[in-house]
Amino acid sequence: MEKNNLVEGKIFPTLMRFAIPFLVAYFLQQLYGAVDLLVVGQFCTPVESSAVSTGSQVMKTITGIVMGLSTGATVLIGQYIGAKRKEDAAKTVGTAIMLFLVVAVVFTGIMLLFSRQTAILMQAPEAALDQTDEYIFICSIGIVFIVGYNAVSGILRGMGDSKSPMIFVIVACIVNIGLDLLFVAVFDMKAAGAALATVIAQALSFLFSLVYLKVKGFGLEVKAKHIRLDRQKTGGILRFGTPVALQEALVNISFLIITAILNSKGLIESAAVGVVEKVICFAMLPTTAMSMAIAAMTAQNIGADRADRAKLCLKYGMLFTLGIAAVIVVFIEVGGGPLLLSIFTKDSQTVSVGFWYLRSYAMDIILVCFIFCMNGFFNGCGKTFFTMAHSLIATFAVRVPLAWLFSVTAGVGMFEMGLAAPIASVCSIVMCFVYFKAGKWRPKFKVNLTEDDLNVATH
Repeated sequence: MEKNNLVEGKIFPTLMRFAIPFLVAYFLQQLYGAVDLLVVGQFCTPVESSAVSTGSQVMKTITGIVMGLSTGATVLIGQYIGAKRKEDAAKTVGTAIMLFLVVAVVFTGIMLLFSRQTAILMQAPEAALDQTDEYIFICSIGIVFIVGYNAVSGILRGMGDSKSPMIFVIVACIVNIGLDLLFVAVFDMKAAGAALATVIAQALSFLFSLVYLKVKGFGLEVKAKHIRLDRQKTGGILRFGTPVALQEALVNISFLIITAILNSKGLIESAAVGVVEKVICFAMLPTTAMSMAIAAMTAQNIGADRADRAKLCLKYGMLFTLGIAAVIVVFIEVGGGPLLLSIFTKDSQTVSVGFWYLRSYAMDIILVCFIFCMNGFFNGCGKTFFTMAHSLIATFAVRVPLAWLFSVTAGVGMFEMGLAAPIASVCSIVMCFVYFKAGKWRPKFKVNLTEDDLNVATH
């Protein structure tokens, strides 16, 4: 346990040592998701690209919800570890295992039953409807593995271990790349082949994580008696995790709405949006990884009553990600955008249309450095309701209405559509800084007093 202590030592080196495995894991996680679109884009037509881009947005929403819930386990375990309450941490691990098993069963059943309705709801172009349905259905079989991986990873990160989840993703990435090339490029299985490759990769990654944990253990004395739905621990995980999961769900739903709006504009626009989203996801990876690292590090420091250290963690994380984001945006704007887009598609028209969307959307890469890092800080403090609230306000009161307005306004093109994201982000930044300056993020009670104090501190 001591090697994963995040409350001692120099702050920036500790933060980076914890964040780098996050970054590698997220990069590889995005890579094995993007490989589907990359391989399909190189060996198939825009019809298959549209199916994979639309279907992957749906699966990204499911993954976001699961990751949000896993944040609840990360934060609660992290605060218990910081407060040196190992028995409570062990109970939380056992509760998380059972809770995520229930989540996996429910999500899998729903998506398998309603895969075609989901494709229709997404306004998948008629030419790509069958393949979109097929892609979603096959990927839904792998939801149980997505839930399992994120549950294990959330537990380990709460205990200060960000390296093991990275290893699990490396396994998935290597398998998915190989199978994508085999199923799509060699066997010509199109979108279905890409989906099947993803499911197999997720399954092997999850099985590897179970074997790994059997050998290494959780780093806590987790016994059979702990693996049950403890009422208090379930409440704690849901109290921290549900706002983040709801935020992820609704924000991703907003992306689905925007995708549906642009799908209605035509097949090329549909394919272009999917390609741009992949580029944006990769560009935001450093900030996403830093956000999760800040959340875990903040949780342990808040548990240890080290708010001063948590604030410095936020500061260093924000400065680091801003530097990286600035380099990426400059590269895109000076002509690197088409090069990045062409990685995911060989269709020149898709690249041309996508670049206009990317040029304006790229500004958001810098703005989210403030938002994601502050969200990580607030989540680590247990203030997950606020991160949900400001994100939903910016998304549904600003971004979605602007995207719709631009889509129905004559003479407005893809460049203007891309402006909706950075405009919404500016609104979120204002709310975050006001909340931070007001000191609303400070817990009302120390989490190392009693269980009741921990419950009250989250409100």
